[in-house]
Amino acid sequence: MNFTPSPEFQEFLRQITKYIDKEVLPLEKQLKGKSWSDVATQLEPLRQDNRERGWWLPQIEKEHGGMGLSVVEHGLLCAEIGKTPFGMYLLNAQAPDAGNMEILIQYGTDEQQKRFLNPLLQGNTRSSFSMTEPEHAGSNPVHMSTRAIKDGDDWVINGHKWFSSSADGADFLIVMAVTDTSADANLHSRASMILVPSDTPGVKLARNISVMGHAGDGYVGHAEIYYDDVRVPIANTLGGEGLGFTIAQDRLGPGRIHHCMRWMGICERCFDIMCTHVVNRETAPGTTLASKQFVQGWIAESRAEINAARLMVLDAAWKIETLGKEQARTEISLIKFYCANVLNRVIDRALQSLGAAGMTDDFPIESYYRSERAARIYDGADEVHKISAAKQILKKYR
Repeated sequence: MNFTPSPEFQEFLRQITKYIDKEVLPLEKQLKGKSWSDVATQLEPLRQDNRERGWWLPQIEKEHGGMGLSVVEHGLLCAEIGKTPFGMYLLNAQAPDAGNMEILIQYGTDEQQKRFLNPLLQGNTRSSFSMTEPEHAGSNPVHMSTRAIKDGDDWVINGHKWFSSSADGADFLIVMAVTDTSADANLHSRASMILVPSDTPGVKLARNISVMGHAGDGYVGHAEIYYDDVRVPIANTLGGEGLGFTIAQDRLGPGRIHHCMRWMGICERCFDIMCTHVVNRETAPGTTLASKQFVQGWIAESRAEINAARLMVLDAAWKIETLGKEQARTEISLIKFYCANVLNRVIDRALQSLGAAGMTDDFPIESYYRSERAARIYDGADEVHKISAAKQILKKYR
């Protein structure tokens, strides 16, 4: 297998890298601490510029207005734009919208695509994915309490969700609810995905959950939502009744490639900050941190782990592309827990190398330290993916 991109794509990556370094990174300190509405207002001209030059929807096929990148190419791009928290958003490739676009393209009816997908592709709306519930383990979506009951031509939805990311200000939510409540219902085909406009009566956003002391707002918030007798047409069912679990799996698989390569972008940025600091920071006249064997160990371990993780993700991307998602299940699980742990170790080493400065807003590391601990939990906790990978591996030995 060969992960070397075409000369044209290599030139595109060079342009993206230059763009991030010159135009985006300098904005971070200006925007830190501002509300999402203020941030979005300042980023909007950059988004429009990117749309006009064709740097838009890298994960979406050309027939839907995207760049039509392969899974491997998109992974390589995520590693570059992942160096800034705004990178994915500036190309309209941010979660949860990106995943919602993909399943709307795959499963949506013409009417659903016209109403929900097309404005999302244009960057004119935002969406949320509402699956996780506080009363049930998020890593096991076959168990949930939210119900959608038929009443004439409508679903009536009742339930309680949380960590519905970006729900604050979203135009619609994709809600996973049990639609077959019979006692003998198959666990994997009893739930459905339903498109719910956010202004539907009964949709109650209770709060943006405070995470590591920060509640966030708008796109960067994680909402707790109550659905109280929410009535939407049965025609809003995505893909058909009973396909909720299948759609969830289709949505999450390729998304883990995007996450993992974005994490590699964060790793590279933290690694650069760490290396730059230790070669310049004196612990005594003429003696720098870089001369300390402890620090040299951090540098070597970080470089080895980043390189290994990057190649693992590209291997998984190649298998998805050539063999299909089902044949890449083991690799997807492996990269999810391995890359999340590499990410957290590299961030921790970078912070430790900076000492007290690493805890301050003078560097982005403190923000990564807070926000990226969740990488080991969302989209399947480490332990879930380790169990899944081991089961797949052991099949060939039985």
